Amino acid sequence: MSFKKRGPFVSLQLMSRWKNLVGLNVSIGGFVGKYPHCFEIFTHPFRRNLCCKITQKLKEVIVEEENVIRECEIDAVKRVKKLLLMSKNRVLRVHALRLIRKELGLPEDFRDSVLAKYSLDFKLVDLETLELVDDDDDDDDESLGVAKVEEWREVEYREKWLSEFEMNYAFPINLPTGFKIEKGFREELKNWQRVAYVKPYERKDMSRGVERFEKRVVAIIHELLSLTVEKMVEVERLAHFRKDLGIEVNVREVLLKHPWIFYVSTKGSTQTVFLREAYSKGCLIDPNPVYNVRRKMLELVLLKNRHSKELSRTGDETHEEKSDVVISSHDDWEGERDGDWVLPILMKSD
Repeated sequence: MSFKKRGPFVSLQLMSRWKNLVGLNVSIGGFVGKYPHCFEIFTHPFRRNLCCKITQKLKEVIVEEENVIRECEIDAVKRVKKLLLMSKNRVLRVHALRLIRKELGLPEDFRDSVLAKYSLDFKLVDLETLELVDDDDDDDDESLGVAKVEEWREVEYREKWLSEFEMNYAFPINLPTGFKIEKGFREELKNWQRVAYVKPYERKDMSRGVERFEKRVVAIIHELLSLTVEKMVEVERLAHFRKDLGIEVNVREVLLKHPWIFYVSTKGSTQTVFLREAYSKGCLIDPNPVYNVRRKMLELVLLKNRHSKELSRTGDETHEEKSDVVISSHDDWEGERDGDWVLPILMKSD
């Protein structure tokens, strides 16, 4: 069999260097061996060391994701514009955007393929600073300046005939299962719902008072999560927007203080915050094309070793039901580096 048909790959010895980088508490060999629908482990025909490549199934889903992201480019542009509109000076650091590019549905090369392309919307002041092109005559700015929670309030006014006093600054409340309601909680929550604050897209002086300031922070985080394709983001990456969006407080404390709005997952070595109202039974209530294709990736991951007998075999190698791999070779070879594949999955599941 021709070695060239193997396609891009990397040795498990080289992959072992990524263990701490990706936050694994098991060996790389043990990890990839658990997911035969995503990874294929084989012996290099010349070097005779164990190597890994992604399966054809996963490769097809990755290509599909890239195509969907290109097709939904306009939506991603709107998300970036809304973030800029929400920032204090209509300026964002490109580094911060790069950290949540997947959450925003942006391609890997978004600075060149998206930001530079839409020069009427964005201006790269330098390589790492993005500025919104100010156009006061643009009617679209008004529609972009409406937060998701304000759309929800409009529905509440129309369908439930609730008073403006009760709803003007309210948020959807979804109490966690088993949440213990202590005496006085409902009254405190009702009063918090009524607290006025400067809304995310309003360009006014910051409201005075700790409670009003904190509520604005809640609103900004709520809106940022609403802009993501999966209504979630890692807490650590969210913190990179603190200065630009004016949320210079302890982000984690704010999230934990409002568990009826935010759900913080601590699975693994990272903390991820989800917008609680956007999910039902572990799935988005209002899915989008990017989310749907990423669910396909997640489904391949969740299969683990199930149905692995159906996977095709090539030569004398099989990736069926491998639980651990012993790396016997410590030699690298130059050709591996050009063939590295990194699994672009950022899905979180509890």
